[in-house]
Amino acid sequence: MSARKQQLLRRHRRNKRLTLLVGLALLMLAGVLLAWWLPPLLLLLGWIAHEAWFADHLFYSPRDDYRYDFPEGTPCLPVRLDGGRLRVEGEPGDAETLILEWRLSAGWLGRFLDPQVWIGEDRQDFERGLDGLRYLNLSGQGNALVRGDLSLRGRFCRLAGSGRLFALRNPDYAERRVMIIAPHADDAELAAFGLYSRCAEASIVTLTQGEIEAEHYRRLGLSLPEAARLKGRLRTWDSLAVPLWGGVPQSRCVQLGYYCLQLPAMAEAPGQGFGSRESGESDIRSVRRHNPLALPADADGVPSWNNLLADLAALLEYFRPEVLVTPHPKLDPHSDHVAATRALLEAVKLSAWQPQTLLLYANHLHDNDRWPMGPAGAGVALPPALVALPADGLWSPSLSAEARLDKAMALAMQHDLQAPLPVKKRLRRLIQRLLAGRHWPATGEDEFFRKAVRRHELFWVRPLGE
Repeated sequence: MSARKQQLLRRHRRNKRLTLLVGLALLMLAGVLLAWWLPPLLLLLGWIAHEAWFADHLFYSPRDDYRYDFPEGTPCLPVRLDGGRLRVEGEPGDAETLILEWRLSAGWLGRFLDPQVWIGEDRQDFERGLDGLRYLNLSGQGNALVRGDLSLRGRFCRLAGSGRLFALRNPDYAERRVMIIAPHADDAELAAFGLYSRCAEASIVTLTQGEIEAEHYRRLGLSLPEAARLKGRLRTWDSLAVPLWGGVPQSRCVQLGYYCLQLPAMAEAPGQGFGSRESGESDIRSVRRHNPLALPADADGVPSWNNLLADLAALLEYFRPEVLVTPHPKLDPHSDHVAATRALLEAVKLSAWQPQTLLLYANHLHDNDRWPMGPAGAGVALPPALVALPADGLWSPSLSAEARLDKAMALAMQHDLQAPLPVKKRLRRLIQRLLAGRHWPATGEDEFFRKAVRRHELFWVRPLGE
């Protein structure tokens, strides 16, 4: 977790504690002045209201505008609503990624139910109580838009004024040689299963074993180090085996075996080895025996930054990718994700092979743990960006219903997404289903089955060298 997200979470919890203390004081006063049974009843109702409407980690005001800049020269076309249909002034041409900027304002029901915007048959959800600029994803609906057949309507919110359409043109990167950098097993599937399952030449490089937070496996009678080692072996297997479901053979999958949450420390002391925090291991060769090629760090097995860079540079020269897919260093705050992209960019400078394009993804956010909001199968609106990001391009390929089901099954194979929900989360979901109208998919209980299995995948496009 990044320092910024830790700060936001601490502030969020502090505000909650203050609110709770004030609320308890008022409840005690009500019990003294009115009736003894009133405080426990109000406490129960308050807890239910919290779980239904205030349990989201939303670290900004929903009334804030999102701020996005696009590359210079990106076509920007005025758009208006006419009889519930979108009318564009100008032609988006053959641009395949279409982003609609519009000001949305929640109605009174939109403070209790998630505001929705329906774009034809697609649905994209936003924060309750919103009132600001948002960015809708129209990718895959360009033909209906040009014909004038694409409808747009709000539910629990209204669309104020008119909008602007940004039309971004990209090649189909699935036709290029692609290398996906996954800090942990499942990151490649979460971000890019739809992409790599269409690629003729995709390779997947997983940086860490994913061995920490293994308490679930202690039910098998294992000590914490034993449970961590088992989890690391299982997630190593996931990183090599699950991509075959998407057509990527084991010969194009590599597990580097570094340790979870140690990548940032490695970067600060490049020559020093950093073993696992939980498994007791410090030799990365223990999970490398199924790799399709020998790598520099196989010589000594030291989990150091220098070895990581040498491994990545060797893999660049071996697979010769034209496109690199890696976490967005500004949007995705997970410390291993930030360090993974840093390591990749440093390795590119060391490598004799130079890829052309970065595709950046975000599996986590600083500001909103629910993004993409709304149910599985819906579209992916742009995430909150309250601080201006680099003016990268965007590429948002669409996934068919069949591809979405395959993606959900790929996630179901991941051991880290199979743990049962705690009772508290089950109860919260029941309350939110009844009072807030939220729904979760039947494919899996983990939140990523809702967030990642969508009509779109979303990548920020950056030419290398910029």
